[in-house]
Amino acid sequence: MRRASTTFGARSPEVATLALTPGLRHNRGMPFEKIQPEKLSHSVVKQIELLILRGILRPGERLPSERELSERFGVSRPSLREAVAALQNAGLLVSKANAGIFVADVLGSAFSPALVRLFSAHDEAVFDYLDFRQDMEGLAAERAARLGSDTDLAVVDEVFTRMEAEHGKRNPTDEAQIDADFHLAIIEASHNVLMLHMMRSMYELLREGVFYNRKIMFQQRTTRTVLLEQHRQINNALQAREPGAARAAVEAHIEFVRQALSDNLKAARNEAIAQKRLEFVKNR
Repeated sequence: MRRASTTFGARSPEVATLALTPGLRHNRGMPFEKIQPEKLSHSVVKQIELLILRGILRPGERLPSERELSERFGVSRPSLREAVAALQNAGLLVSKANAGIFVADVLGSAFSPALVRLFSAHDEAVFDYLDFRQDMEGLAAERAARLGSDTDLAVVDEVFTRMEAEHGKRNPTDEAQIDADFHLAIIEASHNVLMLHMMRSMYELLREGVFYNRKIMFQQRTTRTVLLEQHRQINNALQAREPGAARAAVEAHIEFVRQALSDNLKAARNEAIAQKRLEFVKNR
């Protein structure tokens, strides 16, 4: 019997390998492409996008000068200008004449003007808003206690220290502002970007008085003291990294706000009725 030739017609080692390796022949057609070097402007765009996404750069915040930004990024001014132009086209940055470049109000379209008017006109929206806050902020506090870094919790603690200082000054407007800052710091520490931007949008409406006048609560001495102590309990639970206690403290705080607001609304309605009675008696 003749043996098969090992020279003429023999397969090359590469062909033999293909024959013995299942699927390798098909792998040569996989859609891999050569890596292209990324333009510097694209790297700048991505970095600024992430800063906005993570809530580090906030709506309305002014960016440093072109010279300073180019130095910080380590890119040329033309590359920086190209990145800024791309971000402006994407609606993330806006240019203001003689003022500079600012982060766009990316929260402005969260609720339509018609819906905002409905919120402000009906008490039902107020209590639904508080229910929503109780659920979301309770979850955020729980996450912050578990997932927040030491730096995240240091930010919360610093805001609470400022809250204590403002409490001594007895300025309802400033206390209402620092109250919002405290709750937003907790949401930031929870590291959920969807929750962060959603709750920022909700707090913007609250600051504008769409739901209720927050300053009224800080005008009452007893209420102010209780609110400060509740914020202290929230902060203590966070600093001790106790997720359950942090969530419970936030939920108890929102429930107190709900009851205080309900009492205020009831008192306002009773006063309106009393005024009508007084007017009737005077005109008899």
